[in-house]
Amino acid sequence: MASDVSSTGQWENVESSRDGHVGRIALTRPEAMNTFSTGLAQDLDEALRALDEDSEVRAIVVHGAGETFSAGIDLSEHGDHGAEDEYEEWVTRMEEPFHTLTEMRTPVIAAAHGHAAANGIGLVAACDLAVAAEGTQFGATAPKVGLFCMGPAVPLMKALTRKRCLELILTGELIDAETAHQWGLINRIAPEGEHLDAAMELAETIASKSPMAVQLGKEAFYEMVEMEYDEALEYSNERFAALCTTDDANEGIAAFLEGEPLAADEWPEK
Repeated sequence: MASDVSSTGQWENVESSRDGHVGRIALTRPEAMNTFSTGLAQDLDEALRALDEDSEVRAIVVHGAGETFSAGIDLSEHGDHGAEDEYEEWVTRMEEPFHTLTEMRTPVIAAAHGHAAANGIGLVAACDLAVAAEGTQFGATAPKVGLFCMGPAVPLMKALTRKRCLELILTGELIDAETAHQWGLINRIAPEGEHLDAAMELAETIASKSPMAVQLGKEAFYEMVEMEYDEALEYSNERFAALCTTDDANEGIAAFLEGEPLAADEWPEK
């Protein structure tokens, strides 16, 4: 695993960097609990796309600066709009990163701490994997202010069973990290203060594997998850056959058969 650290992009509301083959995006509105302003949503979306286009990046970690991951949408922007179409345009911009996370080929891991509420829990659910610090609180809290987590409900209903999802979005109550882990919202719990290190370790594990296989595999997963069973199997056969013809497969299998599997920096360049 390469250890070089480089700055890949600077936005007003997020910071982006690369450590070897792992990209990092920090939400940097700690004074506002990293709530989704229009600016943060747009910056996050652009930063995700930029790292996805970086041929050196094989996995991405998203985390929050300060004392919390993200407490949802910045409600101070509510008064900036009046007509229904204006609110629709506003919330569409807020949810754009949820689209991007499933469209991009690079796996993304959320590293949550403090609170992940409303759009914050939506971001955790939309990421491919998630790690949380002990003590992290999760909730679809919008009903408490007269709104509803309709956008976050979309990735939540994909990540959780129907009953669990509905319990979160109907009650607006918080659950702890242990419950989130039991329900399948997060993959791992880390000791307090070690969530980012745990997420980076998970990202490095992914980054050490075939970048072509992982990226094509993620892309295929999000296609197949919407298909009927037989259709998904047929599509999986097509994608697997395509992967068999790649340099990653040819060189990776040859190295394995020789008893020396490829290390992270030995995979063919894209």
